Amino acid sequence: MANGVLFEVDGPVATLTLNRPEVGNALDIPMSRELMELAIRCEGDAGIRCVVLTGAGKLFCGGGDVAAFAGAGDALPEFLREITAYLHAAIAVFARMDKPLVCAVNGSAAGAGIGLAILGDVVLAEPTASFSLAYTGIGLTPDGGTTWLLPRLVGLRRAQELCLTNRKVKAEEAASLGLVTRLVEAGTLAAETRALADTLARSATAALGATRKMLVESFSNTLEGQLALESRVISRQSRNFEGREGVTAFVEKRPPRFVPES
Repeated sequence: MANGVLFEVDGPVATLTLNRPEVGNALDIPMSRELMELAIRCEGDAGIRCVVLTGAGKLFCGGGDVAAFAGAGDALPEFLREITAYLHAAIAVFARMDKPLVCAVNGSAAGAGIGLAILGDVVLAEPTASFSLAYTGIGLTPDGGTTWLLPRLVGLRRAQELCLTNRKVKAEEAASLGLVTRLVEAGTLAAETRALADTLARSATAALGATRKMLVESFSNTLEGQLALESRVISRQSRNFEGREGVTAFVEKRPPRFVPES
């Protein structure tokens, strides 16, 4: 790999760091392909129980590499189909994998960088973080899942404003709107993120994975359909190691040990 995305596995936690700081971690085709490949790797590695996504340098991700767009010339439509194919495959895997995703927003996010930043189950942000859709400012339209994620997080009316005006949302407002889970004190993002990732990695990750899928499906299910889904999933979960261990630990008044001993 070309290391447009740094990849580190430390115990049960995998950290992916967008690594083109000289261009604000802007996404080009090789970087998007790497992100897809690493997402698939994270999904398939049973030893990885939590995934962290962050950026190198002062920005989280400035969106697509507009200079690369310009360099594509008349082939830009094909270029955009290719880059979004990789990026959207990565996003779909991150969203559907059976392990939690923590996004650590270390600075500004724009364009597709917003889709990546708000994708996490938990999103932590530095006080310097900011968000701007920016697409229509260059005559293009949103990608990176932003038109799916934003209305669900902030409501349709607010999503309309953000997408059409491209106004910058600073960290405190982002937290109040629900774009991020919470802000951390300046300089503590890495430590806060690792502590959270370690906690999630020790948790019942199969239960977390099933829960994150049910939350997404709730937007397209009827109440009765969601109730039926909840019934099936909790019954299934009770049959596996996590369910048995959790119930036993509760009765025995001890902390559960959800990571099986090797």
